[in-house]
Amino acid sequence: MESVQATKQRFGIIGNDPKLNRSVEKAIQVAPTDISVLVTGESGVGKESIPKIIHSLSHRKHGKYIAVNCGAIPEGTIDSELFGHEKGAFTGATSTRNGYFEVADGGTIFLDEVGELPLTTQVRLLRVLENGEFIKVGSSKVQKTDVRIVAATNVNMFEAIKKERFREDLYYRLSTIEILLPPLRDREEDIHLLFRKFASDFATKYKMPTIRLEEEAILLLEKYHWSGNIRQLRNIAEQVSVLEQNRTITANTLRGYLPNIGSNLPAVISSDKKDSDFSNEREILYKVLFDMKNDLNDLKKLTMELMQSDNSKEVQKENEGLIRKIYRDEDEDDQPIRFDKQPVKPTTEVLQITSPVIPQKEDDKYHFAEEIEEEETLSLHDKELELIRKSLERHRGKRKAAAEELGISERTLYRKIKQYDL
Repeated sequence: MESVQATKQRFGIIGNDPKLNRSVEKAIQVAPTDISVLVTGESGVGKESIPKIIHSLSHRKHGKYIAVNCGAIPEGTIDSELFGHEKGAFTGATSTRNGYFEVADGGTIFLDEVGELPLTTQVRLLRVLENGEFIKVGSSKVQKTDVRIVAATNVNMFEAIKKERFREDLYYRLSTIEILLPPLRDREEDIHLLFRKFASDFATKYKMPTIRLEEEAILLLEKYHWSGNIRQLRNIAEQVSVLEQNRTITANTLRGYLPNIGSNLPAVISSDKKDSDFSNEREILYKVLFDMKNDLNDLKKLTMELMQSDNSKEVQKENEGLIRKIYRDEDEDDQPIRFDKQPVKPTTEVLQITSPVIPQKEDDKYHFAEEIEEEETLSLHDKELELIRKSLERHRGKRKAAAEELGISERTLYRKIKQYDL
């Protein structure tokens, strides 16, 4: 049996990553058999090398090796390409054509991007895998073929099966042995080796000195994500080789060739919320804002009426109660000011506000507010300022105790102190 290192050297596979070596080793071990193999991995990792290893080390090495890109053949003609067709089978079929399975009899067919096969073609392929039989398009004659199938895909096959885009029975027939090739970002030590190989190849091709990376550029190269894997690395090496006059490449120079380097793009977060949920939230928000606006207008109206009236001490008590209620409403998680409003009916003597009576106990924390003199102004601003000042004096400047006595949060009291410059 050929060694892993000899096989890699023979087929131009560069790198010493353990996962890569294990994949090559599995290809060498399965080659002498006729077992179907499924090669998986991201786009650009070099999946096409594995079928070549399997065919070259098998007893079919003298037979034909045909590589078919299933994703590049139109759905309407792929059956004809794979299985052939009879003359007159469809418009344009002017002669009989042999398909790949007939031409490659005794050899190996590599089906690249097998996950892109239409479901009808998958049924035909399953029959070939099970008993080696196929029927040409437009024919009723069953034909036999002795072909080994090696398939490759970068599609998540379980997701494709779940979404009914790929037959589960065909998957298990293809993946008797599954070989996974690791992405380039998981082969950090191999990245610079590959870059040097590509740079040397392009220097020979374009007849120019080979480019060389500085240490910082090598670190940048190894830490890059490489979403396009080896194919992307080869592309970058070619660009730098052709465009740069200075053959010593710095990190800053290399950074200009790496797309989205250092970007911190926001992640896309999936959400199960429907449009109707956001619509309902907007309606609720609009209603809250509208109610808040109405409450503020009512408060302004009450304030103006109180300022223009010659009210008695009883009205002052009601005024202080209104201030306390405003504080309580403001303290409840900063919700819009809400209180039960009753019609305001001024009489010839005093302005009476018929609001719910707040029972006063002997130890009511607001009893000091009743001692406000009649001749004091009825401005809400002045009353609020006076209440805060008295409470702070009573508690010797302790904001927490004053806030508890006023029935408001310490945060609200701090804001009022700052507002009134107390």
